[in-house]
Amino acid sequence: MGLFDFFKKGDKVGTDSAIDSKELAKGTKQTKGDRDVITKLSFHPEWDVPQEQQYVFNFLANELQPLKPNQLSLSAINIETNPRSGAWNVKAFFRSSLPEAIELGEIELFILDKDDKRIASKMFNFKDLGVIPAESARPWVFEFDANSIEADEVPEEGWKIAFNLISLRGHQLDLDDTWKKQLPKEQQEELAKIVKDLPKLGKTEVNFTGLQAKLQNDKSLHVSIFIRNGNDKAINLEQLPLEIIDAKGNQVAKGSFKLDPILTVQPNTTKPWTFIFPAQLVNVKGIDLSRWTARVPQ
Repeated sequence: MGLFDFFKKGDKVGTDSAIDSKELAKGTKQTKGDRDVITKLSFHPEWDVPQEQQYVFNFLANELQPLKPNQLSLSAINIETNPRSGAWNVKAFFRSSLPEAIELGEIELFILDKDDKRIASKMFNFKDLGVIPAESARPWVFEFDANSIEADEVPEEGWKIAFNLISLRGHQLDLDDTWKKQLPKEQQEELAKIVKDLPKLGKTEVNFTGLQAKLQNDKSLHVSIFIRNGNDKAINLEQLPLEIIDAKGNQVAKGSFKLDPILTVQPNTTKPWTFIFPAQLVNVKGIDLSRWTARVPQ
């Protein structure tokens, strides 16, 4: 089946998902004002579109709602399932209301149901779409293979295809308000730099990385830890079992912490937090904190 075969006379444009172009295309020329931008139909330069198919594309393009200046948008049309592979062929328009042509790179896309629940996600190389002219709309089919789909069936009306803005912004420091009040701006910036230089997390990985450990005069152990969330959803921690392993490989502290209020770590962020092990939970004999590791015991 060719690309044109996916677009049919009975297709209708559905939900639109628009973002500020600065999220994806930093440094591009911007338009001032708040006028409505009607995007013009644009075909990939390598396409030879039959006359009849041009009518179909024009009909769909005329259904598109205007954009505001400096937006990028994905306008859903339809989903067709490949009966052999189980893949979803997602028909959509990629649109730009920028005043100049753009070409994008790799971007993760979501399929969201009518309740904004993610039901599919996959990386796409937008270079395949070619250069997108100013204020234009380009029809495309995004193939979500079976492994990228999290739902049992094609969604009902109201679904949309959207950019994963969380992954686009990069991994960030998620500093609690209490830390913001206590730490000078310079220290906050230093923490952000440390977070930026940490190894990249997996898409569903949650990681605990040691930041600072101090043995107090009363033999209690104060440890500050980076709680790192690689997911595109927030995680909530109510109870956290934790153990500290010193440079000699010995367990020097172990306890379970009830977090009240619940500690929330936002998607694709790292939150520093301090845990205090009372003296009775700390083994100070021969303790070596020149290097140490925080672990959640299984």
